[in-house]
This record gives sequence, structure tokens and C-alpha cells, in this order.
Amino acid sequence: MSIKRARLIYNPTSGREEIKRRLPDILQRLERGGIETSCHATESEGDATIAAVEAVDRGFDMIIAAGGDGTLYEVINGLATKEARPPLGILPLGTTNDFARGLGIPKQWEAACDLITQQYKRPIDLGKANEKYFINIAGGGSLTELTYEVPSKLKTMIGQLAYYMKGLEKMTRLRPTELILQADEIGEMHEEIMLFLICNSNSVGGFEKLAPDASIDDGLLDVIVLKKCNLGEFIRIASLALRGEHLNDPHVVHFQTRALQVTTPDYIQLNLDGEYGGTLPCTFNILPSHLDIFVDEEGNTTYK
Repeated sequence: MSIKRARLIYNPTSGREEIKRRLPDILQRLERGGIETSCHATESEGDATIAAVEAVDRGFDMIIAAGGDGTLYEVINGLATKEARPPLGILPLGTTNDFARGLGIPKQWEAACDLITQQYKRPIDLGKANEKYFINIAGGGSLTELTYEVPSKLKTMIGQLAYYMKGLEKMTRLRPTELILQADEIGEMHEEIMLFLICNSNSVGGFEKLAPDASIDDGLLDVIVLKKCNLGEFIRIASLALRGEHLNDPHVVHFQTRALQVTTPDYIQLNLDGEYGGTLPCTFNILPSHLDIFVDEEGNTTYK
């Protein structure tokens, strides 16, 4: 077995700082599996993106992202721009690990390491929003601002509960915004909306059926728009979404596309994989089979 060289990019503050305690064991387990690994600890926002670019330039055989969805988002934004993109391994050690969970990557670090050493790859699509990239979801509207309003210290301390607390606070301040969507499949749509979501997968934010038709490798984005509604209607539609029964509701617009333009006369922030992604206007595109991810060879994944 030939030795592979990996660059492990990790967020030392992720998920109650578990990675810092586990790092020697992780490196030893990867080494035993034939992967010689060096490390980069992120120090500030955007650092993981720079580290990923440098790792590609230095010719590493693979890159491993250790942390939560925020770390993964940054690493992908470094990899996506490169001509030659080494495969990506994921150690889901963050507070939120939506994407890893959907791909069937185990939360236990030992099993996640073993999955990387098996080196079974699966090509996946990436979404592009203007000049940034996302792996799971892009969105906008008053509710989607929630994830990056939760302070990182609070996230580390109380995890998912922080999101729900902030979400309840948000729901008392629901406000519609004006949106213009343009895509070949729908022409132009002008609507007052509560939020819009552009999904690359069918498992988003704890909702396993939010975009039930979405697939990580179908070359399409799934667009979901929630039209203007009151709080009672919103709660009813959210409960339908838990069961995957929301797409036929008259307040919901759903379609699939390869490219989409979204503009607004209002000020709408973009959320990309739970991180701040700038503001509208934005052009969204799909990049088919743009990145290889190490997954379970048995194919035990949530995503289609």
C-alpha cells in the first residue's frame, strides 16, 4: 500500500474543542491506515479557505476538514476554485454537521477516520453563489439570518439549542421581503416572500425532507420559496416540512434548475451553508461532479 499525504485542516474551537483532545489519536489512526498527515489549525475567519488553497498548491493527495459545517464551508471555498482538486475527507467534530450526517459520515472520530483510510470516493455537485461556493444550502429572508446571528461561544456551549432559542425570537419578528427570481424553468417571478432556499441536497438544517427530490449528484439545484404568510401559517407549513408534505402548499413554490438569478429592491443577506454569504443580488449555478468526497463504500447515505 502506497503512503498518501494528507493535510488536516481543523478548527480548534469546534464542538466543545473535542478536536484538540483527539488530535494525537486521530493522527495515529490515519497513519496506521497509510495516510501521513500534517495539520493546520485555523486561527480566524477565512483561514481554512487559505489553508485549503495552500494544501492544493503543495500537492497533497487529499485534504481532511475537521470541525463543523463552517469549517467545511471554508475548505470547500478553497478547493472549488482550483483546477486540480484532491479528494476531501470529513471529520464531523463541530456543533452542526448537517452535510456529514446526510452523507452517512459517522460522528465518531474513529469510524470517520477509518472511512477516510478506505479511500472510497464519490463525486458530488457544488453550488455557486456569485463568487462563493456552497455544498448544502443557500438561502435568504428574515429567518435564514438566524444561523450567523448565534454567537460562536454560545454555539459551542449549548449547541443546537442556541439555534432554536434564536429561532423562536425570530419568529416573533417575521417580515416579508420583495424578491424577483429568474430561471429558464419559471421565467420571471415577482413575489413577497418570507424566505427562499436553494438546496443541493435533501437533508438541510435537521429537516431530512425539506427538499425531498434533491440529490447531491443530479446536476440540479432545488429552489423552495415560502411566500408571504402569518405566524400561524408559517408554523403549520414548518410542521408539514418535517414530514416532507409542504411542497404542495399554496404558500410554497418549488422547482429545479441549473441556474437562477435572484434580485430584490430590499436589503437581503445571503446564508451559505450557515455562514454569511454577502447580500442580494446573486446568480446561483450548479457545478456538477465538482468534488470527490470520501464516503462509506457500502453507500449508507441519506442523500440520494
